[in-house]
Amino acid sequence: MPETIAIDDPSDPRMEVFRDIRDRDLTGRGGFIAEGTVVLDQLLSSRQFRPTALLVLRNRLAGLSDLLSRVPRGVPIHVAEHEGLDRIAGFPMHRGVLAHGEEEGVRPTPAELTASAAALGRPVVVAVGIANHDNVGAIFRNAAAFGAGAVLLDTPSCHPLYRKAIRVSVGTVLRMPWARAGSGTELLASCREAGYRTIALSPAGGITLREFGSDGPAALFLGAEGRGLSAELLKGMETVRIEMEPEIDSLNVATAAAIVLSGLYANYRQ
Repeated sequence: MPETIAIDDPSDPRMEVFRDIRDRDLTGRGGFIAEGTVVLDQLLSSRQFRPTALLVLRNRLAGLSDLLSRVPRGVPIHVAEHEGLDRIAGFPMHRGVLAHGEEEGVRPTPAELTASAAALGRPVVVAVGIANHDNVGAIFRNAAAFGAGAVLLDTPSCHPLYRKAIRVSVGTVLRMPWARAGSGTELLASCREAGYRTIALSPAGGITLREFGSDGPAALFLGAEGRGLSAELLKGMETVRIEMEPEIDSLNVATAAAIVLSGLYANYRQ
């Protein structure tokens, strides 16, 4: 077990990065918060991100010895009792494990990611204007599960390193290649330049998912629930619909993405 640092005073200045995390978004200010053992495992396995500090509930230490042994040397592991941890975080921390992390190196561009994914024949997922943290996290989880080569997001979309998005993604945000840059139109251009078929989900889609072929890797474009993708983006794309009961007009965007990605995965694995 690596050496730990006891935190007896919740106002300890070393706890600033963990303070009131429900109400603070550290994204864009030099770091992010990872919650729970599953997400910490992903962080410790990431090539793009690294932990800078940990805060752990004391009674969880014994069961975390293997995981904590992987924490890089020099990264402080702070330990607190239940009451102190809850006061620092600003709400009851049932998971009992927090990590502050930072990105290392230079993030790849959308063009670089689409080129790399296309070379492997893997689909990519493109989120346009999706501001819901749960949906962004779930999209990452689905993309990772079904072998997508990358996730691209336009700048209005929720930042994937937002605490809740990381948690819902079960940490796949920290392992999945992704970029958040530009507009939907610019991301469309990157996908087309890399040779992707660009497809969009629509209740009025031109073909059903069952009719969708496997000619070349596909870039799946997802829009925000309600307004969806703009007419400008849809122009020239293949539109695909998921067959369902007529009285239900749509699915949650992350659920719909999972259904389509499952079909693309079957094609990719053939």
